[in-house]
Amino acid sequence: MNLDLSDVLLITALVMIGALFWRSHGIRERALVATRRFCERQKLEFLDESVGLEKLTLSKDNHGKRRITRIYRFEFTVTGEERYEGRTVVQGGVTQRVELPPHRYTPPPEELH
Repeated sequence: MNLDLSDVLLITALVMIGALFWRSHGIRERALVATRRFCERQKLEFLDESVGLEKLTLSKDNHGKRRITRIYRFEFTVTGEERYEGRTVVQGGVTQRVELPPHRYTPPPEELH
């Protein structure tokens, strides 16, 4: 079995693409966990138990270094009747923040007294 340089380059490219997809999947899973925990703390119902990639950009972090920034979209509800869209921002593989639009708030029964 002889391998040409083009074969080696093709195999290397395929391995790199596979590694990129593997890392992206891991980052998405971390965003999903962070979003789920945020919704639990805020007493929101995290709908569909999923996040979807909305935007992929390059932006500067707090130290001025360029990082890949991923913005994931998710849906939540407070009342069970209305759906709202939130966003989870991940920069360089680290969840930076979860953004929510203005939404209706219904305090849990134990907070009414």
